[in-house]
Amino acid sequence: MDITWLGHSCFRLRGSRATVIVDPYSPSLGYSLGKPSAHIACVSHQHPGHCYVQGIGDGPRLITGPGEYEISGVLIIGIATFHDQEGGRKRGNNTVYIIEIDEVSVCHLGDLGHVLTAEQVEELGNVDVLLLPVGGVSTINAPMAAEVVRQLEPKIVIPMHYKTQALSRELEPVERFLKEIGIKEANLQPKLSISKSSLPDSTQVFLLNY
Repeated sequence: MDITWLGHSCFRLRGSRATVIVDPYSPSLGYSLGKPSAHIACVSHQHPGHCYVQGIGDGPRLITGPGEYEISGVLIIGIATFHDQEGGRKRGNNTVYIIEIDEVSVCHLGDLGHVLTAEQVEELGNVDVLLLPVGGVSTINAPMAAEVVRQLEPKIVIPMHYKTQALSRELEPVERFLKEIGIKEANLQPKLSISKSSLPDSTQVFLLNY
């Protein structure tokens, strides 16, 4: 499977049988989405930076909330969480997705606003790849993101939703998260190609180019 970061919280997961895009953003965000195509599109919540499904070609099947879905050989489980630490009273709800492609379990946290409960950790189960917001302000910040990594113990962590030169909004830079988990620097790469057999034994962090 190939994992490509398209900017902000948007990723393309390309498996052997289907392509999934999660949290497509509107052009107002500053990034350039282009017109990527996918069989499936997942939306964590209905904010413009995460639900611009008209920007995806090929008329994908749309998933916008909690539940269990199986489409084109891809198993997707949506789990209800909140966009804040106040039970959704400030920013509303958020859906975390577990996406199983080619025997690899990818967890996209959307705009998670809190550390996970014990029940949510159990529901998420085994996570191979964690797509993790780290920029604070409207999601978890660097210390909270590091705590979520400790909760889930994924094999691979890919940070998202942080300050970049393209982004028009103010978020914290990814370096704060890297410092929090004891990494001095991480190499940027255009995409990540992984299989079940190539997963590392212990947690590794990868930074992707948008």
